[in-house]
Amino acid sequence: MEDQKHLSSNEGKRHRELTPLRMCRGFMCLSVLLSTAFMMLVYVGFVCVVMLRLFSIHYSRKATSFFFGAWLALWPFLFEKINKTKVVFSGETVPARERILLIANHRTEVDWMYLWDLALRKGRLGYIKYILKSTLMKLPVFGWAFHILEFIPVERKWEVDESTMRQMLSTFKDPQDPLWLALFPEGTDFTEQKCIRNQKHAAENGLPILKNVLLPKTRGFCACLEELRGCLDAVYDVTIGYKYRSPSFLDNVFGVDPSEVHIHVRRIPIGDIPTSEDKISGWLMDRFHLKDHLLSNFYSQGHFPHEGTEGDLSTTKCLVNIVAVIVLTSTCMFFTFFSSIWFKMYVSLACTYLASATYFNIRPLPIVGLLKA
Repeated sequence: MEDQKHLSSNEGKRHRELTPLRMCRGFMCLSVLLSTAFMMLVYVGFVCVVMLRLFSIHYSRKATSFFFGAWLALWPFLFEKINKTKVVFSGETVPARERILLIANHRTEVDWMYLWDLALRKGRLGYIKYILKSTLMKLPVFGWAFHILEFIPVERKWEVDESTMRQMLSTFKDPQDPLWLALFPEGTDFTEQKCIRNQKHAAENGLPILKNVLLPKTRGFCACLEELRGCLDAVYDVTIGYKYRSPSFLDNVFGVDPSEVHIHVRRIPIGDIPTSEDKISGWLMDRFHLKDHLLSNFYSQGHFPHEGTEGDLSTTKCLVNIVAVIVLTSTCMFFTFFSSIWFKMYVSLACTYLASATYFNIRPLPIVGLLKA
């Protein structure tokens, strides 16, 4: 915590002023993101996760990845091109098309959104899945998207979460389906109050006393490895640091913070990770001890080692993608509001299904599989 103060003398202040222009631009971007998300969910999402899935889970996931990957790509464009946030990658240059388990520190509520910047560069944006708290599944529109993208909801109580996690993890074993499964082992975002409580717990139990991360919870990580080890290529150990202040969701929307995001990546082949639960837990604890040291150096030096492992996003490709998403969703919007009553009935049906499917965690099974059974 002391190290972070060395990074900036402007702690407690916004790095950029929230001007009327930034506010108007932010509301405009957010309205575009929400409206396009709704149309994608209702028209594309319903077709992909219901109609296609009745025939093939593989092709359902492929179509979902293509269309929703295009929508998710709007966010890195917002961060890097509109807000002018500098995203600096360092560490190892990882291969483009691997099935991976990704672990990261959890500085703030929007860390997971910056993992999209890495996934986009690796062609895996539509295939990234998160393990996230179940309350987020109740968000309007976004909760539907989390369900369609097969995020794993948890209550943060292992006796409740274990069966849900293992059941969903068992559906990710097909090596034909690309997979980026992202996990934040700390279980919650970092605050000074949580850190103080965590250090007290560590001192009482003979565990490492960490300053920049919380002690990881190991059971979820062990379960992921137990279920998926045979079909993963590697674990990506990702460390995220912010200059000069950790952003909130609205900071991202209005472009006031962060000015720089630094993302350090280390690739660990799956064969280099222990197999027993005790050794896996010890390995993860060691990783977070190293992560704490890496962040201490970042806050004192202002950067991670071995920078420049990834290039900038192509502005042209981003603009083409934005135009395609807006044209598609605008067409859907036109049919919804200005065409026959049948489109309005379809939208009502799709909304009803998505809301109930998200609430009850319903996913159709292929008809062929049911007939065989």
